[in-house]
Amino acid sequence: MKIVDALSLPATQRDCLRPGEMLRDARGETHRLPRFFYEVPSWNEAKQFQLTANFTLAELILVDCREARALFRQAPLFVPCAVTILARYLQQFRNRVDGPVFISANGGYRSPAHQWDRARPDGRASAHHWAAAADIYRVGDTWLDAREPIERYARVAQGIGPEIFVRSFGHGPGETDDHLHLDLGFLTVIPHGWSEA
Repeated sequence: MKIVDALSLPATQRDCLRPGEMLRDARGETHRLPRFFYEVPSWNEAKQFQLTANFTLAELILVDCREARALFRQAPLFVPCAVTILARYLQQFRNRVDGPVFISANGGYRSPAHQWDRARPDGRASAHHWAAAADIYRVGDTWLDAREPIERYARVAQGIGPEIFVRSFGHGPGETDDHLHLDLGFLTVIPHGWSEA
């Protein structure tokens, strides 16, 4: 896939992706939004592009109509370079559970302009903006909508490595009761041959 510096994109896309801008997370920590993206020529190519043996690019960038029109309705599509790292962790997770893993719509990458994110009261940064988080709603035939399956699969995900954050089961802020949220934090990727200057 072609890599682009989002600072060089037309203003319409830059305004949605906000490359290099700072956002605060739920704890008040500040993080710089991604600057380097893969350019995906079409939705059909995203469906065909295998990131790993079991995950296509399309599975990790599936968004609904709440995504910014400039990103959702017209090609090319843009996704932060960290998506390939997330895919490798999801593949490890899938290998450990030995079954299909289903990512929800809006459960992979979503831009900072995604309307659901803008509607959050505090407008905070989400690892989803970095393409470093996934919301899994089903593993094989098991729906992740209750304490036992969410906690069981959370232990599997956490067993991959200490860098994986998994939200606790619950109904309060920062918790989940209808999916398994796992993320790698605010992962920034600077590809070889590119400068931040």
